[in-house]
Amino acid sequence: MIVAGEASGDAHAAALVRALSRSAPGVNFEFFGATGREMRAAGVESIVATDDLAITGLMEIGGALVKFWRAYRTLKRAGIERTPDAVILVDWPDFNLRLARFFRRRGVRVVYYISPQLWAWREHRTRNIRRDVDLLLAILPFEPEWYAARGITHVEFTGHPLTGEVRARYDRAEFCLRHALDHTRPLVALLPGSRHKELLRILPHMIEATKTIHASQPDAQFVVALAPNRSTEEAQAIVNAALASDHARLANSIRITRHETREALGAADAAAVASGTATLEAALLATPLVVVYKESFINWHTLGRLINTEHYGLVNLVAGERLAPELMQNDFTGDTLAAELLKLLDPARNAATRARLRAATHGLGAGGASQRAAEAILRAIRQWKPVRYGRHHRVAPD
Repeated sequence: MIVAGEASGDAHAAALVRALSRSAPGVNFEFFGATGREMRAAGVESIVATDDLAITGLMEIGGALVKFWRAYRTLKRAGIERTPDAVILVDWPDFNLRLARFFRRRGVRVVYYISPQLWAWREHRTRNIRRDVDLLLAILPFEPEWYAARGITHVEFTGHPLTGEVRARYDRAEFCLRHALDHTRPLVALLPGSRHKELLRILPHMIEATKTIHASQPDAQFVVALAPNRSTEEAQAIVNAALASDHARLANSIRITRHETREALGAADAAAVASGTATLEAALLATPLVVVYKESFINWHTLGRLINTEHYGLVNLVAGERLAPELMQNDFTGDTLAAELLKLLDPARNAATRARLRAATHGLGAGGASQRAAEAILRAIRQWKPVRYGRHHRVAPD
C-alpha cells in the first residue's frame, strides 16, 4: 500500500513504484493506495484519488475535513482487508502520520519515504515517528543525524529523488522558439505554486514585479510556468487583472506555459519561485532564484510562527546559508521582488550564483535516490515478512 497526497509526493511515489519493480523483476507486485495522476500512470490501483486533497491552511483544511475523513476511512478499510506487506507513506505528514499510527497498532509494517520536516517545525512529532514508523527514508543529508540525536535510528539516507532527474527536455533556444521569445534577450521565469490559493496570492505580485523590471530593462521577457494541475485560463485571468492599464505595453512580453517547469527554469536567466520543491529544481538546474511566499493573515500568524528554521527555501536549508534571497509574507511585494531579480540579472552576479548553486546541490547525492529507496524497502520487507501479523494481530480499539 502506498499513500501520497501532494503533487510532488505523487511524482516521487510513482518513481519509487517503478524502481521497486525494476529492483525485483521476478516479483508480482500489487500496489494500491492514495494516488495522484503520476501514481496511476505508474500502475498503482487508486483506492483514493488525492488530486483535490493537496491544500494548506487552517481555513482550507477546515473546509475539506469531510473529504479527508472519508479518504482516511477508505484507506483504513482497504488496508485491513488486503493486509499489505508494508504501508509506504510518502511525505504529507498531517495525514500520513495518523495512518501510520493506525496501521502500526495493527502490526502492519510502516515505511515513511521523504521524512517529515520536523527539524523545521512540530518537533514533538518525533515521538510519532519513533513509535509508529519501522523504516524512515531521509532525503536530506543532515536528517539522519538530526533524528539520531532524538533517539530515532531506523533511518536511511537515500539522497533526494530529484537529484540526477532534473533536466530540461530541450534547451533555451528551442524553448524560446516554441513560445515566440527571443533567446538573446533576458528571460525571467515565474513559478507561483501549484495551488489555486497560491496563484491568487503570489502571481499578482510577480506580475507587478514585471512592470518594474521592464521599466529598467525594456528587453526583458517573462514566462509563467504553471504546475500541471493549474489551467492556463486560470492564470491568464490573474495576469490580465494584475497588468490592468499596462496590459497593452507588457502582455506581449509575458508567456504562460504548462508541463514545462524545468524547461522554463533551464532557459531562464533568473526565476521567482514559490517556496517548495520547485526551489530545489531551480537550484539543481543552477538557475539563480528568489524564493517567495505569501499566506493568508490567519495562516501566517498561526502556523507560520511554529517554523523554527533560519531559512525557508530548500536550497538554503541544504546549503546552510542564504544562497537564494527569501521574500516571505509582508516582505514579498512587486517592488522587493523586482529589486532582487534585477540583481540576479547582472551577468557577474548571475555567473557567481550559478557556481554556488552547483556546489550546494552536490551534497544531495549523485542520483538514483528512488532506486536506493526501493532497495532499502525490499530489504526491510524480506526481514519483516516472517513476523508479519496483518489483520489478525490483536490490538486495542482505535
